[in-house]
Amino acid sequence: MPSEAEKHTIHATGTDPAFFSCWDIHAYYGESYIVQGVSFDVREGEIVALLGRNGAGKTSTLRTIAQVGSPELKKGEVWLNHKPLHKMKAHEASQLGVALVPEDRRIISGLTVEENLELAQIAEPIGWSLERIYQQFPRLAERRKQEGVTLSGGEQQMLAVARALARDIKLLLLDEPYEGLAPVIVHEIEKIVQNIKELGITTIIVEQNAVAALNLADRAVILDMGQVVFDGSAEEVLENAELRQQYLAI
Repeated sequence: MPSEAEKHTIHATGTDPAFFSCWDIHAYYGESYIVQGVSFDVREGEIVALLGRNGAGKTSTLRTIAQVGSPELKKGEVWLNHKPLHKMKAHEASQLGVALVPEDRRIISGLTVEENLELAQIAEPIGWSLERIYQQFPRLAERRKQEGVTLSGGEQQMLAVARALARDIKLLLLDEPYEGLAPVIVHEIEKIVQNIKELGITTIIVEQNAVAALNLADRAVILDMGQVVFDGSAEEVLENAELRQQYLAI
């Protein structure tokens, strides 16, 4: 018999508690009410595209899930594999397997590519070995001794994703992974995310390039003004021009 909290993680189309669940989360930046009662579930191994116009609350939702600084969660629950993320600090969520790859990538100045990766593995739990990372990201292998912040935008994005995989992650949160990248580099990042999907890593992706995200995702959750206005298959969004125009302007 699931607990009262676990009952909130039961997906509408299933009978078992979801691998990941937000339940009625409300979050603020100071007095600004940003995330206004967001609820959605993610099954293990799924990719969910979290979409919406600018200011819809997508990044704030990711940061609330990861418990990264602000915004402040005032109400609601966040569960990962029956563990209450909403009761944890950011480092505790990270140790549990939550990895946020932020839009600004947060490459550490003064450290080489390899040192950025090694730093991610200082504490347990350790994920991919450097050898495996370099096999998956040959461009990083070529630049392993180069200072991370001197890489191109696309290479920095690869390093940010690789750094997440250097940990033993259970939930990958990607915030605007294609932002500012040339189409040919976007295609490379797409292949990397597709490989992550094939490895069965549960992923939530926020991306303004909605079509690219939907082509990778199993499901889509659309936010508008901090609230969920759609939760369904990615295919349904791709086929519904009215829905896309109303909430995504595409």
